[in-house]
Amino acid sequence: MSTGNEKTVALVTGANKGIGYEIAAGLGALGWRVGVGARDEQRREAAVEKLRAAGADAFGVPLDVTDDASVTAAAALIEESEGRLDVLVNNAAITGSAPQAPTEVDPATVLAAVQTNVIGVIRVTNALLPLLRRSPSPRIVNMSSSVGSLTLQTRPGAETGPISAAYAPSKSFLNAVTVQYAKELADTPILINAACPGYVATDLNGFRGTRTPQQGAAIAVRLADLPDDGPTGAFFDDAGPVPW
Repeated sequence: MSTGNEKTVALVTGANKGIGYEIAAGLGALGWRVGVGARDEQRREAAVEKLRAAGADAFGVPLDVTDDASVTAAAALIEESEGRLDVLVNNAAITGSAPQAPTEVDPATVLAAVQTNVIGVIRVTNALLPLLRRSPSPRIVNMSSSVGSLTLQTRPGAETGPISAAYAPSKSFLNAVTVQYAKELADTPILINAACPGYVATDLNGFRGTRTPQQGAAIAVRLADLPDDGPTGAFFDDAGPVPW
């Protein structure tokens, strides 16, 4: 990505651990300045120190995607310290508690998943859009999942994980929102896409996944560094386009 003579500035939400941390590390390896967005101060600063020790130009951003004041403060911090933002990776997410069978799920579990995985993305994206608009090549990556694909969910024999009335539908909702952003921003330089990291071993799934966080981060790093004629309003994993 070209941003003139200035270093590309990125923000990754939920970047203190797992896939988010590896996304930050991958962007840092490109020579970018990377904001580590996270709620927990201790974990956030530990992640920043670890990234810096590995040679990345990282800085901490206190950020709770479910809190208006926190998101507003994060945008103000980036405005003051950087003056613009080139890349936003909306990675922060929760799976929600069990059970998630639709006949058993607590509606509060569904609401919590949507509040973080969808409303949080909208809240952060809208707060940072003024800064992204200052970039010559702005990119937004929304971390989704193939379990959010209605096409795959309804395809006989497709492996889409356990029945889920909270987490999977929240990713379907996120996919739909991503498409709407792409339609609204079609006449701007902003490219926005959804990314599926695959079944990654993280604390969200009790580390049962078959891929490493670094492998899961690769598609987000690729979409964050798209050329100006790259796709927008699409859904990708490492193998290519994922059906909505």
